[in-house]
Amino acid sequence: MSSILSAFHFCRAFSHQRMSLAAYCVLCWRRIGTLIPPPKTTTYWRDIRNIIKFTGSLILGGSLFLTYEVLALKKSLTLDTQVVEREKMKSYIYVNTVSLDKRENYGITYQARKELHKAVRKVLATSAKILRDPFADTFSTVDVEDHECATWLLLRKSQSGDRAARLQAVQEMSETHHWHDYQYRIIAQACDLRTLIGLARSKESDLRFFLPPPPLPSLKEDSSIEEELRQLLASLPQTELDACIQYFTSLALSESSQSLAAQKGGLWCFGGNGLPYAESFGEVPSATVEMFCLEALVKHSEISTHCDKIEANGGLQLLQRLYQLHKDCPKIQRNIMRIIGNMALNEHLHSTIVRSGWVSILAEAMKSHRIMEASHAARTLANLDRETMQEKYQDGVYVLHPQYRTSQPIKADVLFIHGLMGAAFKTWRQQDSEQVLTEKILEDEARYTTCWPKTWLARDCPALRIISVEYDTSLSDWRTRCPVERKSIAFRSNELLRKLRAAGVGDRPVIWVSHSMGGLLVKKMLLEASKKPEMSTLINNTRGIIFYSVPHHGSHLAEYSVNIRYLLFPSLEVKELSKDSPALKTLQDDFLEFAKDKNFQVLNFVETLPTYIGSMIKLHVVPVESADLGIGDLIPVDVDHLNICKPKKKDAFLYQRTLQFICETLAKDLEN
Repeated sequence: MSSILSAFHFCRAFSHQRMSLAAYCVLCWRRIGTLIPPPKTTTYWRDIRNIIKFTGSLILGGSLFLTYEVLALKKSLTLDTQVVEREKMKSYIYVNTVSLDKRENYGITYQARKELHKAVRKVLATSAKILRDPFADTFSTVDVEDHECATWLLLRKSQSGDRAARLQAVQEMSETHHWHDYQYRIIAQACDLRTLIGLARSKESDLRFFLPPPPLPSLKEDSSIEEELRQLLASLPQTELDACIQYFTSLALSESSQSLAAQKGGLWCFGGNGLPYAESFGEVPSATVEMFCLEALVKHSEISTHCDKIEANGGLQLLQRLYQLHKDCPKIQRNIMRIIGNMALNEHLHSTIVRSGWVSILAEAMKSHRIMEASHAARTLANLDRETMQEKYQDGVYVLHPQYRTSQPIKADVLFIHGLMGAAFKTWRQQDSEQVLTEKILEDEARYTTCWPKTWLARDCPALRIISVEYDTSLSDWRTRCPVERKSIAFRSNELLRKLRAAGVGDRPVIWVSHSMGGLLVKKMLLEASKKPEMSTLINNTRGIIFYSVPHHGSHLAEYSVNIRYLLFPSLEVKELSKDSPALKTLQDDFLEFAKDKNFQVLNFVETLPTYIGSMIKLHVVPVESADLGIGDLIPVDVDHLNICKPKKKDAFLYQRTLQFICETLAKDLEN
């Protein structure tokens, strides 16, 4: 039995050895086989596999690198809005710090990252601008280099040395309405004087571009605004002023409000404007005394050296306090605007006016629905804007259109000159349909306009610059305390001529539109300009004149005033309107010959109804024969003297005939 088992184990071991030997032989054969060079096809595919492996690794690594850089860039461009909301009201701005070590700018890696960042930013900027995607908000808040967009790119562009680029940047800012609040405040804090004024004169600008005025200094102890206003007036020189202004300046300084009411009751005439003081046992309202001082300051501000004194003595801040205090008194606000507008004629004061916070006040006033308020602000901002304006608008010269910066080319000027007791705005309002107009009607320009040249004519003829002129007039010197007499038509014409030339009148084709005594001023101005070689452009560019009830041959008003002298003491202006006035006859004869020689186009309107002066006097101010210049059409209209220049509505004959004359007279100029 044991022998049998031994044989079995022997055979089994021998069998295993045979199998191991066979396997060993196969392995050796395979190793020997590898020493033989493979065929060429095997080498070709192996190289392809190696190239694919290398390229794939490179693409994968590059993709990961690009993904990392884009995510890192997006993270760096993302602003914590909660932090901004907490910090936006402060007077400083947070910006990302950048190393100033130039050694960090060396190296291939740094340059590669920089170029990559530039490319990605351009892609993001383009997509944000075209698609308005979410990158637009975050990307527009970063300040690095000139390849960045939105807020900081526009800021940089607005300070470019290229004027066209600056103007385009301001326009783009004003047309931006999708920014967050903090982005507008960044512009407000970081922009320069030119940009800020440009935004204020851009129609679509958001008011968030303008920071609130800085805090005003506290009033002195035991002092009032009225007292400080008087101290400011007292600090100004009493030189270079006419006798009438010196008189009232002295009066405003020497008399208290109580003594003014008690001793000087009645109608006070100041520069042609009446200041009513009611005799009573109470005090005169402080606003009345403040108005008295402001009228004097308006005249002082027409003198450059006095403007410097007003600024040096804190006048800008005091006037701003007074402006905010009397928001319910438009007349006080308008006189303050007149002072600031006069100061803005002096370019060396521009930075001070801006720093004092007046631009934000003016920008808000520009958007007012009140035409007078908006026009006063427009005049001041135009005087501040030396980027797009060469003209300067002196006191009494108001641009009704265009009041904002515009790309519309201006091809001609139309000037409106009011008459006796008129004004730059109220003379040219729509005819009152009711005795008392509600505020709702006043605000609705479709139903009623307080100045049809601005509302109607500007829309019908947008290529015109429309200017309205204001000057002081008075029917009577009754109870006047001023020791000097009124100014003559000749004096006023020279004064207005100087102001209009400063505003650039005469550089373009001109049409004059005048009412009553304003027509006499136009005639006198043109005759005076014809005698001065430097005024030749004004004569050559005058295309036509519209006269609304102008007393070319005199007015019954002067005769009536003389006959009832005990009721109405005629002013010098009224005296010059008498039919037997030699000056009036000479003016008519000279101008008629001059107008025929220059071939001026003329249109005359005349009233046919009498006018009520007060509640008892009824008078036909300008008869038909007096309104006949001798050339041009003479059109009678069934209205009185006050309403001859006030159309009832836009499609009324009075306005449509005026519009037709302007368009026909300027047809060639508007086409060019």
